[in-house]
Amino acid sequence: MNSTVKNDGIYTEREGTIGRVILNRAEKRNAMSEAMWAAIPAAVATLDADPQVRVIILTSNGQGAFSAGADIAELQVIATDPERRESNRKAIRDAQRCLARAKKPTIALIWGACIGGGCGLALHCDFRFAATKAKFAITPAKLGIVYPLNDTKQLIDLVGPSKAKSLLFTGRMVAADEALTMGLVDHVCSETDLTTDVLAFAAQLASASQYSIQHMKQFVQRVLDGQIDDDETTAQIFKDAQEGEDAAEGVTAFLEKRPADFRWSSD
Repeated sequence: MNSTVKNDGIYTEREGTIGRVILNRAEKRNAMSEAMWAAIPAAVATLDADPQVRVIILTSNGQGAFSAGADIAELQVIATDPERRESNRKAIRDAQRCLARAKKPTIALIWGACIGGGCGLALHCDFRFAATKAKFAITPAKLGIVYPLNDTKQLIDLVGPSKAKSLLFTGRMVAADEALTMGLVDHVCSETDLTTDVLAFAAQLASASQYSIQHMKQFVQRVLDGQIDDDETTAQIFKDAQEGEDAAEGVTAFLEKRPADFRWSSD
């Protein structure tokens, strides 16, 4: 059964094993308000908890823009209120971290402009697929503000410190092909092929062992957070996996020369 849940500025859809979080403020080029930031964690959590969903796609409601970044008019108001400055900071941080730390793989499907906070959302997804006409920029230096440290780390993890500095210090616009070369995105596709290519990749993820994917995603995040060797928890996960139901199915399928039918679910 497919489903749609709509909220102001953000809505979710589920179609088969694919869940979508959709930025829905086309009249503002999907500029992110505090309310939109605040709505993302619940939207991601809903799809993450849905036993039918295996992959979460973050995208926009049209090809005009993925997101033009933060709502600058709202930021001007927030700047005068210390409580709003803090609530907005937390909303941005929570929205972005929930994408990186969701149990299930997250993919940013990027049309058009992907700027500032919108680029931050894409950076926190596990994968980024962009249309050939997509453009990227991280613009705090053009506004006299500062990019959050968490977002800066995500950027450095992807492109390295020198390219991160180039993007941050200049605020320059980067075309999709340069974004691909520097590692800011993983794939660039024609506007005609983008959705098809993302769904094909999502289908590959959905057909693999979710036990393997979810635990290995945890391991990758641990490494990015600074862990460099196994601890008791990760060693136990490695050992337990070998007698799990997906391991039994995977080995049997390999020996029988047939596709595996993985059934494990964390829900």
